[in-house]
Amino acid sequence: MTHDPRSPVRRHLLRRTVIGGLGLALAAGVGLGLAGGAAAQDPIKIGALYNVTGGMSSLDGPSLRGAELAAKQVNESGGVLGRPIEVIAIDTRTDQQETAKAAQRVLSQDVVAGIGMSDTTFVMAAAPLFQEESVPFVTSGATHPELPVWVGDYFFMTPFGDDDQSYAIADYAYDEMGLRKVAVWTDQSMDFTKALSKFFIERFTERGGEIVLEDSFMIGDTDFSAQIARLKEAEEAESVFIAAIPTEAGLSVKQIREAGMDMPIISGDGFDTDLVATTPGPELANDVYFSTHTYRADDRQEVTDFVNAYTEEYGVEPENAFAPLGYDALMLVVDAIERAGSAEPDAIRDALEKTRGYKAVTGEISYTRESMVPPKPISIISVQNGKFEVEQIWRPDTGG
Repeated sequence: MTHDPRSPVRRHLLRRTVIGGLGLALAAGVGLGLAGGAAAQDPIKIGALYNVTGGMSSLDGPSLRGAELAAKQVNESGGVLGRPIEVIAIDTRTDQQETAKAAQRVLSQDVVAGIGMSDTTFVMAAAPLFQEESVPFVTSGATHPELPVWVGDYFFMTPFGDDDQSYAIADYAYDEMGLRKVAVWTDQSMDFTKALSKFFIERFTERGGEIVLEDSFMIGDTDFSAQIARLKEAEEAESVFIAAIPTEAGLSVKQIREAGMDMPIISGDGFDTDLVATTPGPELANDVYFSTHTYRADDRQEVTDFVNAYTEEYGVEPENAFAPLGYDALMLVVDAIERAGSAEPDAIRDALEKTRGYKAVTGEISYTRESMVPPKPISIISVQNGKFEVEQIWRPDTGG
């Protein structure tokens, strides 16, 4: 299928300058006022593609909020290059076709960059269209390490790669939890989940562990009784690694615990959602461990300032690590515009490529000639009685 990024704007398009009223309701044609002297200049438009509804909403909703907060702060400080930021946000509804249409719509609005998406499958529905138009796209949360190769030189990642986060939880499972025999469940419908399991198996077996069962499911599945029955038959399994997105993450924990199985459940950042606690309830949300983006229990000033600002803006603390990732993605683009001294897409791309030592909320971000995937610390989070707590920080340079 060919896509025309210059096609007319259709429904579900939100054009908003983020300076107030930062709720997640997406209404077509809503414009908000600009701050101070920045209003005198034409806005710099940045597209924001997020699955605010559907199975990815518990990750993408907070991420969009983080991006909106960043734009508000930039505008209140006078904008960038004396111009305000206008975020054009579309709810892509956890649907690949809607995501492709959304990319076309924002590209038709003369955006200078795009941000968004917390999953590889949805990035691949949008980012190649930005690449075709030579407009940079910065993913806030998609983690497949091959994404920069698949998309091209106008694509950049805010988070670490799935190889690192899978290695981190595999190391923790082997070294700290003492696990040696693990079952693996994989959502076979998502590139992210398949990569997560692949890299976990690679690392865990390399360390000396054994995978005693491999099982699968698909996005949208609500009944895990067959997988649970096979897990019970694999009597030597000490734990189960589940590669899932948020909806299935919460359901799988609930049904495993309701089946009377109390083995540890381990995973990656698809489990960094309150659904892991709220779907099973606090009595069942126990002995869950996952790797995710670092910001919880971190006393860096960038983290403290972000948590305080987010809490003040929205009345709640950041729901998960995807909130600061959205903030970081928008600020990476702003930083590139400032360093380039230009809001032209080519200049932004060149400045992004030269990003070194950027102090983001979720850790320092640097790109190199060898890799556009930033090496970043990774948090290991435990869930006990529905409460999330940082257990360890894993660093890619040391492997632990």
